[in-house]
Amino acid sequence: MPDQPTTLWDIARLFLKLGTTAFGGPAAHIAMLEREVVTRRRWLTEAEFLDHLGASNLIPGPTSTELVLHIGRRRGGWPGLLVAGACFILPAALMVGVIAWAYVRFGALPAVAGLLYGVKPVVIAVILQALWKLGNSAVKSAWLATVAMITLGLSLVGINPLLVLAAGGLLAAAGLFSELRNRASLLGLGTTSVVPLAAATAATAVSVGLWPIFLIFAKIGFMVFGSGYVLLVFLRAELVERHPWLTQQQLLDAVAVGQVTPGPVFTTATFLGYLLHGPTGAIAATAGIFLPAFALVAVSAPLIPKIRASRTASAVLDGVNVASLALMVVVTWQLARSAIVDWVTVALAIASALLVFSFPRLNSAWLVAGAGVLGALRYAIR
Repeated sequence: MPDQPTTLWDIARLFLKLGTTAFGGPAAHIAMLEREVVTRRRWLTEAEFLDHLGASNLIPGPTSTELVLHIGRRRGGWPGLLVAGACFILPAALMVGVIAWAYVRFGALPAVAGLLYGVKPVVIAVILQALWKLGNSAVKSAWLATVAMITLGLSLVGINPLLVLAAGGLLAAAGLFSELRNRASLLGLGTTSVVPLAAATAATAVSVGLWPIFLIFAKIGFMVFGSGYVLLVFLRAELVERHPWLTQQQLLDAVAVGQVTPGPVFTTATFLGYLLHGPTGAIAATAGIFLPAFALVAVSAPLIPKIRASRTASAVLDGVNVASLALMVVVTWQLARSAIVDWVTVALAIASALLVFSFPRLNSAWLVAGAGVLGALRYAIR
C-alpha cells in the first residue's frame, strides 16, 4: 500500500471516470474497480477488496455502487464515501436524464446497438481477468475451493443469489468447525465449546407527487438484492401493478436504458422519475433509490474489521467471498452468450483478453471506448 494519503480529488477523479466509462453492469464494474484500486493504484490489497465485495453482497441495494462507497470510505473516510458515491452515480444519472428527455420528446430510445456491439466483448475480457485474480486470493484452501464449486452449482441451477451467499458462508463455517473438532480430538480435548459467531448483517400517463416518488424508490432501494433483473420485478410490482403510474413498455424501456448506459443499473430510477414528474421527479427517484445504499454502507463498513477479528465470522466472510465470485462466473457466462455473436465479437474478446492479461495495469476505459467506436462504425457502414 502506498504511504501517501489519497485526496478527495483523487477519489473524485477515479469515480467520475468510472461513472462515465463503466459499461456492462455490476460484474463489469467490479472487475474495473479491481483493476483500478488494486492493480493500478494499490489503494487496497486483494484481500481487502474481497472483504468489501463480500460486505456489499450481504446488504440490499446496488452491489457495485456499495463497493464504490466502501472504497471511498476506506481511502477518504466519511467525506470519501460521499464523494465516491456521488461521482460514480452522477455521470450515469445525467446521461439517463438526457435519454429520458429525448424519450419524452421524440417517443423512442436513441440507437445504441452499435456501441454495445463493440463494448460487450471487451467487458467480458475485463471480467475474466478480474475473476482470475480475485479467485487466486479468495480460494485460500481446498475446502474453500469446494465451497466455490458447490455455490457455482447452486447458482447455475437458479438458486436465489442471497441463498447462494448464505450457503457459502455456512459451508465455510462448517469447514472451520470440522477443523477445530479434529484438532481438539488430536489433543484429547472436548468439542462442545465453539467460537461465537459474529453477525455480518447488515411520456407520462399520470402526474405523481415528488414525495411519493421518493418514498417508493427508497423502499425499493432498501429491498432489492441482486441484479437489474431483480430490480425489474420490484419496479413492476410498485409502478405498474400496485400504483398504475407507468405502462409495462415504459418500464422495459427504462430498464434497457439502465443496462446500456455506464455506471449503476439503478439509474433506471432516474428515467422512471423523469417520466413521472420531469427533471425534479428524476432527482427524487435517484435520491430515493440510492440513499439506502449510503446508509447501509455507513452502518456496515465499521463492522468489517470486527468480523475479521472473529475466527468464525472471518470464515463466514471467506465463504461469502467465494460465493460472490461464483455468482460472477454465472453472470459472466450469461453476458458472454449475448455479447459474442459473430467472428468480429470473437476477435474483439480474444484481443481484449490478451491485452488485459498481458498488461494488468492497462486502463480498461481505453479498451471500452475504442471498442465502442469500432462497433458504432461497423453499424454505420452496414
